[in-house]
Amino acid sequence: MQITVKLFASYRVGRFKEAVRDYPAGCSVGGLLQTLDFTGKPPGIMLLNGMPASLDAELHDGDTVALFPLVSGG
Repeated sequence: MQITVKLFASYRVGRFKEAVRDYPAGCSVGGLLQTLDFTGKPPGIMLLNGMPASLDAELHDGDTVALFPLVSGG
């Protein structure tokens, strides 16, 4: 199935801004993260089709996943 993956801020470094990638049926947001070599803590914000998502959220053909790191400032 094809999933659009959008990365923001520091997640783009050495990766991409937006890409359509193939994933096997039944893949979850967590499984997608593994293919991107995300290690340690999960992203600060994970959106699936514009709505908050968990690591175990199942993906479906045509979905869009957006990943944001935690940010701070002052």
